[in-house]
Amino acid sequence: MPEGDTVWRAAHRLHQALAGHRLVRCDLRVPRLATSDLTGRLVTDVTARGKHLLTRVEGGLTLHSHLRMDGSWQIYAPGDRWRGGPQHQIRAILGTADRTAVGYRLPVLDLLRTTDESTVVGHLGPDLLGPDWDPDEALRRLLADPARTVGEAMLDQRNLAGIGNVYKSELCFLLRVSPWLPMDQLPAPERLPALAKKLLEVNKSRPSRVTTADPRPNRRLWVYGRAGRPCLRCAVPVRVADQGSGGQERLTYWCPHCQPGTEH
Repeated sequence: MPEGDTVWRAAHRLHQALAGHRLVRCDLRVPRLATSDLTGRLVTDVTARGKHLLTRVEGGLTLHSHLRMDGSWQIYAPGDRWRGGPQHQIRAILGTADRTAVGYRLPVLDLLRTTDESTVVGHLGPDLLGPDWDPDEALRRLLADPARTVGEAMLDQRNLAGIGNVYKSELCFLLRVSPWLPMDQLPAPERLPALAKKLLEVNKSRPSRVTTADPRPNRRLWVYGRAGRPCLRCAVPVRVADQGSGGQERLTYWCPHCQPGTEH
């Protein structure tokens, strides 16, 4: 599931493949961008902002994309077989003489002036993997609504940018608190942004996310994706619930023994 570390890694790969090169192909397959063509422009930078990707090209334009649940950017060399999905799932193609970046299943794709990037990312809180990271500001935002649950406060990208369901569940487990605990009851709340920063930093360059320090399959995460299976710490079956009525995007995994106080 794309979260801040996944998006950071995608931006890093796209930057390495495209930045400093001119586009020889541009195909944006969404109706409102059907007549837009970036061919001939130099790609100057690709950067992540929370879960958002910003591809900047000369002339002061930015192609903004968001992966949400299952979007992805794949990079291919000439002659490679495109394996990211069927043709009808392709939403963007950006090609240079040496590499082609293909965006699959992108639910968000916009072209805007670089000076207007704040209209799509200006609402975000401090980026856990960005140069603007400010733990004090992140904590202030998290505590701004004391009655809000820890799980919901973490998912709100206006508080700190980059956390999704996986890290929400894992952070609550590591802090030994219920995802439904009100923020004003969280012990030592400053631990939350500090631990979130540490987890995303250590995972941003890994192909597989690990929060347990055990890279073996099925042991990489403490609780996420382990519904009905034994908790890796206490062996009590892990539970799952839809926190916030958001469907798959709000699933929360927790251990009722290691995270006391959960009523769900």
